[in-house]
This record gives sequence, C-alpha cells and structure tokens, in this order.
Amino acid sequence: MSLTKTPICDFGKKAESFELKSIDNKVLKLEDIRGENGTLIMFICNHCPYVKAIISDIVKDCKTLSKIGINSMAICSNDVENYPEDSFENMVKFSKTNNFNFPYFHDESQDIAKKYGAVCTPDFFGYNKNLELQYRGRIRELKDLKPVRDGDSDLLLAMKEISKTGRGPKNQIPSMGCNIKWK
Repeated sequence: MSLTKTPICDFGKKAESFELKSIDNKVLKLEDIRGENGTLIMFICNHCPYVKAIISDIVKDCKTLSKIGINSMAICSNDVENYPEDSFENMVKFSKTNNFNFPYFHDESQDIAKKYGAVCTPDFFGYNKNLELQYRGRIRELKDLKPVRDGDSDLLLAMKEISKTGRGPKNQIPSMGCNIKWK
C-alpha cells in the first residue's frame, strides 16, 4: 500500500467522456448518468483500507446527493491480475454488501483513470451541471483509518454548494488513499 494524495482541483476542467460496463452488465456513457445539478465520479476499489473505512459515508452521501439532482458513479481501475480482490465478480459482491445506490464500473483498460488523472482510491471528482470540475477533495477526515464524523462530510458540503452555485469551495483538503494499481 502506497499512500497517495490527490492533486489540487483543476477548476473548470471538463469531464472526459467514457463508455464502461457496470456491475449489472450495462454499458453506459457519462451522458447516461449525468445529473441535473451535478455529477460525482469516484475512483474506488474493493480492497483499499481507505475506501473500506468510508464506504458507508460514500453510500450515505450519494443517497443525499441524488435528492438534490446530483448523480454519482464509481469506477474501479485497478489491475485485477495482481489484485484479484478488485475483480469484476468481487466488485459485484462489494457493491451488494455495501448497498451501493449508484453505478459501479470496471475500467479494465485503465484508460478512463488515465484520462481523468486519477491517482488513488478514493479519488473524488465533483462536477457542476456543465460537467466542469469543481471539487477534488476528501470525503472527510480520517484518524487511524476511522472517519471523524462531526457533521456533514466535506464532499457532501462541497457538492451541495456546487448544486446551488455551480462552483466548489476554493479551499479543499486532498483525498488520500492507496495508489491506483497500474498494469
């Protein structure tokens, strides 16, 4: 496990188009999932202790965001040959175990992670309704791999702001987690 932090948000950068297979065997495009008031794209995986520590927060926040017109999706881009816990079959299990309320995609070629510049799991990309990047921060503080739950998460607050104003907060604390497992 190599601890990696996300870079500073590149405000206004347009979301990259993609077409990926979800765990329910549907091939979807970004446009199919785009939210009326914003879109959250998350790079996660099944085995990362950082993802496991906050997965219930992710599911909870995505449920809340869907009520305000922000659609969410997750993408697993890890090398499954060397990290079999992140296989498609295990993605299906991980999604069911954690009650995902958003599509979970497999980026087998790793092309989408490269296009987005994803560096770790979790890596959050929060877009406004025009698919312009406005958030690249953490979901919430972690201490010893335990979430500090003192109110709404940074991610939820930022995405609510984006839904109302089209802009994310100027100050963002980077997300951190395990590096993407490249082939």
